[in-house]
Amino acid sequence: MGNYAANEGLSIFVILVWLGINVFLFVHFYMAFLVDRYYYTRVILGQALSWARAPAACLNFNCMLILLPVCRNLLSFLRGSIQCCSRTAARQLDRNLTFHKLVAYMIALHTAIHIIAHLFNFERFMDSQLMINSSYLPYVLSQIGNNDNRSYLNPIRSNETNPTIVMFTTIAGLTGVVITLALILIITSSMEVIRRSYFEVFWFTHHLFIVFFIGLVLHGVGRIVRGQTLESVIVHNPNECHSQFETWGQNDTNCPVPVFAGNPPMTWKWVVGPMFLYVCERLVRFYRSQQKVVITKVVMHPSKTLELQMKKKGFKMEVGQYVFIQCPSISQLEWHPFTLTSAPEEDHFSVHIRIVGDWTQALYTACGGDKTVVLDAWTLPKMAIDGPFGTASEDVFRYEVVMLVGAGIGVTPFASVLKSVWYKHVKENNVFTKKIYFYWLCPETQAFEWFADLLQSLERQMTEKNMSDFLSYNIYLTRWKDAEAAHLRVQYEAEDDPITGLKQKTRYGKPNWDNEFSAIATQHPGSKVGVFLCGPTALAKALGKQCISHKESGTEFIFNKENF
Repeated sequence: MGNYAANEGLSIFVILVWLGINVFLFVHFYMAFLVDRYYYTRVILGQALSWARAPAACLNFNCMLILLPVCRNLLSFLRGSIQCCSRTAARQLDRNLTFHKLVAYMIALHTAIHIIAHLFNFERFMDSQLMINSSYLPYVLSQIGNNDNRSYLNPIRSNETNPTIVMFTTIAGLTGVVITLALILIITSSMEVIRRSYFEVFWFTHHLFIVFFIGLVLHGVGRIVRGQTLESVIVHNPNECHSQFETWGQNDTNCPVPVFAGNPPMTWKWVVGPMFLYVCERLVRFYRSQQKVVITKVVMHPSKTLELQMKKKGFKMEVGQYVFIQCPSISQLEWHPFTLTSAPEEDHFSVHIRIVGDWTQALYTACGGDKTVVLDAWTLPKMAIDGPFGTASEDVFRYEVVMLVGAGIGVTPFASVLKSVWYKHVKENNVFTKKIYFYWLCPETQAFEWFADLLQSLERQMTEKNMSDFLSYNIYLTRWKDAEAAHLRVQYEAEDDPITGLKQKTRYGKPNWDNEFSAIATQHPGSKVGVFLCGPTALAKALGKQCISHKESGTEFIFNKENF
């Protein structure tokens, strides 16, 4: 329970507070429409009125939150401000996309409730107009305001009006349809299979959020939900007058005709702050994208991994951070995140890009990856850089003992970490961390090639400084051909590993994480171990469980995961 509280306690607290606010708003606004002011509205609509308004309040709250987790510059500022005080609080900012998705699901849920309730409302509004009977209170209420059309309750003004026409000719109906279609496209295009395989579809449809927010702000302008005015309730008490509706307004009655008015739009008050912050965010991004970036070196690695070394005036970074890259010659709108693989101490910044999709293939071609001749610098494509932005890996050097776990190209943030280790520990001997356990899982031998040189350099330098115990690295080949494996086993007794050229031999299969965590806990009793992962969700779940379940010798494992 102690490890669980350390890893998940604050996250659960934040989620519970968020859910609690949603429940409070739902109940509060549900009850708010059960008061006397909406007595006659409920005569026509019944409980569907409250069922429509309660989720609307929750929608306002969640739409206020939905933009904040994607304000990257704001999150980086907050992370830098609070990590000196609380690493636990700073780690919550690394789960921004998870929270963004949870808020989106909540918006979808309340939207569905809101739409279903209003479908019932429109049906009942229409029914009250069709039942032409002066002794039927809903019909009488629907006729109020027919002459001047100023004080009315039923937005459907005629029994010959089609509800579908009302839906597409009123502000509330038209914006509701637009909001719903935009939300459906945004959520469906955000599914993992679409986002991974058709990133452009995800990218472009996600920007429908602009249409969504414009429609959201305008949705209440028509004031379609109406109730008695406060002045009317004073002179016309609905609890006493509802049974005297046939004599309303006559000289010998104390019940004048009720006066109705719509509620003023409130959504803009909820979302104007986050919308302003997001506009500022986009202005900062635009300013950064206009700053000149110079590609100083292009390296084509054998594993079809492209390395770009670049320079930009005023660019400052920390280990493990990432940037968004745009190549205008490929696409004017697409920005893709890549982890920085250079160290802060170097005079340039670099990224390693695995060629796996249309955009990366186009970049590979533009940088001359398919050519055998060396390109002139002026022929290289122009690049725009937004960032850098903070990640969990920034906290690596705040732990005495560190576990770094990378899967495939997920090793990139740890390239920055290990390079910085070399500068800090080997050259300056200035680092709080005393021990690093590095695990790299790759499916094929080719994936090792681009990173092996860095590991060889670290191994050589640390051996010369008698610091070989500082970095313990474990490389796993998770898939291989039987013939190749047999050949490698023959060479296993050689001094250097036949795949990586390192003293540490490559292992086959997947690590036994239970044994690895137990061994580290035993080696470092009473320590707080930072576990950092850049890899797939399945591996994240496995490591997360290990961090919670292991507490041998009083060791505490703190789990951190990279997110994009």
